[in-house]
Amino acid sequence: MTGSAIAVDAMGGDFGPRLVVSACVKSLAEHPQLHLVLVGDTASIEAVLSQYPQVDRTRLTIQHASESVSMADLPAHALRHKPDSSMRIALQLLRDQQVQACVSAGNTGALMALAKHILKLLPGIERPAIMTALPALNGETHLLDLGANVDVNAQQLVQFALMGSAAVQAQGITRPRVALLNVGSEATKGSQQVKLAAAELQALPQINYTGYIEGDGVFRGDADVVVCDGFVGNVLLKSSEGLAQMITARVKQRLGRGLRAWMLAWLARPLLKVLRSELAPERYNGACLLGVDGVVVKSHGNASEAAFQAAISVACVAIEEKLTQRLQANLQAFSSSSEL
Repeated sequence: MTGSAIAVDAMGGDFGPRLVVSACVKSLAEHPQLHLVLVGDTASIEAVLSQYPQVDRTRLTIQHASESVSMADLPAHALRHKPDSSMRIALQLLRDQQVQACVSAGNTGALMALAKHILKLLPGIERPAIMTALPALNGETHLLDLGANVDVNAQQLVQFALMGSAAVQAQGITRPRVALLNVGSEATKGSQQVKLAAAELQALPQINYTGYIEGDGVFRGDADVVVCDGFVGNVLLKSSEGLAQMITARVKQRLGRGLRAWMLAWLARPLLKVLRSELAPERYNGACLLGVDGVVVKSHGNASEAAFQAAISVACVAIEEKLTQRLQANLQAFSSSSEL
């Protein structure tokens, strides 16, 4: 991987610098060509860094910010009344091309509002969308939107499909299968906006649109990109995470009773280890905010250290794959064909 520079909102998330800084130190070891700019209160960041005297400070710098955006802050308040927040400064570094990406575990609404204001939207995009990968039977399924937009119209769903398709193409899938999440596969089902979006997607040669998909098809891997509004996407994401946690807990309960269960657990340990690795929520942490002019990655607010490292890795991959440029090219091609 070529060298990448990433601005990290060190004050964001439920744990702030205590977790973010330690995750950043480990990310530097994981990515030898990576440079990180930690944005936030210098004293708080240095206090955590003092625990890692071995860290290469030529690859890690601090940009002071006197304010931070809390999880309770309304997006408008963060936008208008916190001019020196760590989130804003990190995005400004990206806008000014001092870094190539921004990562934050902070307030999602504030991050979207600030990114739209500072970075601006790509041409042809009305609203940005959050996309992440979910585990499927034969690989991964990419889902968007995950909560940036609760109410969307048909044209915005089409824009999400264009961006999702371009983002997955950047990962090496030439003609990703794109589907609309719906309550059934029949053409008569779904809301009016979903039906209108389906009709438009069917007429787009740039999109390999495969039709409607139901929730179970997401995890079977029936599509590479699944498009929905942010309300539905967020519910699906959180439900899948809760289900995975419940199944893990149930397996532990069942394998922890009696000698026979202990022996079964010992025999199944290698398989369970692989499954935990493949399905671990932290492995899939890090969602790209598509539609703004720059690489912005949103981490879960309660992410673990390993999960925050995964979000930084997502940003590294997006930089390497020139995600923003690919999105611009796809949108430009769509705009040109629409004018014909």
